[in-house]
Amino acid sequence: MTDTLTTADASAWIARFAPLARRGEALDLACGTGRHARLLAALGHPVVALDRDPEALAAAAGPGITTLEFDLEDGSAPWPFEDGRFAVIVVTNYLHRPSIPALVRSLAPGGLLIYETFAGGNEAFGRPSKPAFLLHEGELLRQAAAHHLRVLAFEEGFTSVPKAAMVQRLCACGADFAREDARLDGGAAATEARF
Repeated sequence: MTDTLTTADASAWIARFAPLARRGEALDLACGTGRHARLLAALGHPVVALDRDPEALAAAAGPGITTLEFDLEDGSAPWPFEDGRFAVIVVTNYLHRPSIPALVRSLAPGGLLIYETFAGGNEAFGRPSKPAFLLHEGELLRQAAAHHLRVLAFEEGFTSVPKAAMVQRLCACGADFAREDARLDGGAAATEARF
């Protein structure tokens, strides 16, 4: 069971869908200080928390969490993970389009990808404002289709929490994720059965 601090720090989108993930290793990509790594660890997943900032990784470290310093945008080193490794991959407030194909390949056939980041129009509210860091309209849906993921949920629009922003949110799964495991009613029984 997650503690109050862990769930309070996590994005509501991530907290909603993370309990659906099957047992297995989790990846918190561009993890920052690890708010989602802690949530995933509290749900019973061994977690790899990846970021390029060593200070952020020091804050992310904790029980059940292995940190990895890696700059996804450097381009000098290959993608650090093998295909099919992760039961769940979480990405928030980060976009590096060239990494998406490798990221999806690292998802297990029955795994979940839970993604939430900034979208076009966010420049009206501050940073990020560069087009390279903002999703185009419907882009996460197109990425899911291009990589043969099944969409469980998608949102696109304005949010005021935790600050005013334009965002896209996606929860998608691999082909082996059973439809009945997509408990959209928040059923506790599904969470308890997994752990």
